[in-house]
Amino acid sequence: MKKIFLFCCMAAMSLSAASSFAQTGSEGYYKDVFMDGGVYLSSRKDLPATRALGLTLENVRGASKNKDQFYGDTLAQDAAFVGTELDINGVLLYPDGAPRFRLLYVNGGSGATHGRTITAPGRQHIRDFVKAGGSYLGSCAGAYLCCQGVRKVDSLGNVTDKIYDEYIGVYPGVCTNAHLADTYVSVDVPEGSPALKYYDFKNNHIDSVYHNGGCYMEYKDLIPGGEILFNYNWPPKSMNGNGAVWCHKENEYTGRAMACGPHPEGEYSGDQLDMMCAMVRYCLDGNGKPRVKGELVKGQKRTMNCVTQDNKPEYTRIGDKQYHHFTVEVPEGIDTLDIILTPVAGYEKGYDLYLYADYNDFAFCSNSRYSNVRRNVKKTLRILDPKPGKLYVSVFCDTTVETADTFYGTQYSGKLEVLNGIPYTIEVNY
Repeated sequence: MKKIFLFCCMAAMSLSAASSFAQTGSEGYYKDVFMDGGVYLSSRKDLPATRALGLTLENVRGASKNKDQFYGDTLAQDAAFVGTELDINGVLLYPDGAPRFRLLYVNGGSGATHGRTITAPGRQHIRDFVKAGGSYLGSCAGAYLCCQGVRKVDSLGNVTDKIYDEYIGVYPGVCTNAHLADTYVSVDVPEGSPALKYYDFKNNHIDSVYHNGGCYMEYKDLIPGGEILFNYNWPPKSMNGNGAVWCHKENEYTGRAMACGPHPEGEYSGDQLDMMCAMVRYCLDGNGKPRVKGELVKGQKRTMNCVTQDNKPEYTRIGDKQYHHFTVEVPEGIDTLDIILTPVAGYEKGYDLYLYADYNDFAFCSNSRYSNVRRNVKKTLRILDPKPGKLYVSVFCDTTVETADTFYGTQYSGKLEVLNGIPYTIEVNY
């Protein structure tokens, strides 16, 4: 069996049907959350909010102390964010550049140093991830990295904005260093906060949230369209009354970028856990709208055989647990419509692609009126007496990798070729 270490620790949890929140929103993604605990970050293996919400989780770890293991940390991180020969653009992105996870969570630690170790290609992949519809959430160092830079005020009150190339910058603004370490602070939930859509907080106040060198957002610095979910309630510092958690979503196709100054991510219960869960849920609700690859035209085969390097996402291969969406304009007066899926040479067996169709919206397994889930690639979805109008058609890849945990993260094995995509052709006839 072929194997490759992609070094991203997976803590995948099989959830019951009761966690409908996770089940429906996860369609079209390989997993829910990828957690960055890489070089110069806290090497956290656990994110309690994912269990509370019934979400799947993978991560990359890199907190080694000796030089030999540190080299392994770097390789693990490169594989996750930069990519490998068998996974060209890393774990966050599908072959066509669509987000493979719903959310990237970045731990605390040393922000600029970690950003530097990700390298320019890795940082760009994270930006591409958010631009394509994946969401970003970072605490402390992850919050700094979320921004473009830091606002600094010297002893004379002079203000300068320091922009860092090492930051990701998916929130297009600067934050301010709170200059407060190893302390438990209080936060308030402002009126109208998106967090109140998910949880009721007693007196809109949360006590004892850990803070260790994090940042804040002054209301006057909030960019247009930005939102603040929680405020600091800490009178001794200028952070008091300003944003402890803030976010921005550029448009309906991009993901939501969120920064959190304090550290609620390790909490297992109480308002602190609800605080973290509210942030995760708002990020997931901010995932970008799916994109249509194109319109299928009667009698014209559409070959989906390009690879990432071709930069033709509308004709690129499909990844694991991914949907490709198309449309068909169904004319009046036809009695039968066939959607035909055909394998490319070498992919006839051992790969499972399914067909779905629906009139109302993007066709997923959970909502489609028509489907063909026969094994392998070759199949036809026949629709009798189709009504005229726009029909949404999707191809779903049910083939994925196998996973096992290692010191640095997940070992992927099995159908590794799915990481760079499975080719196919699709056509419609009536």
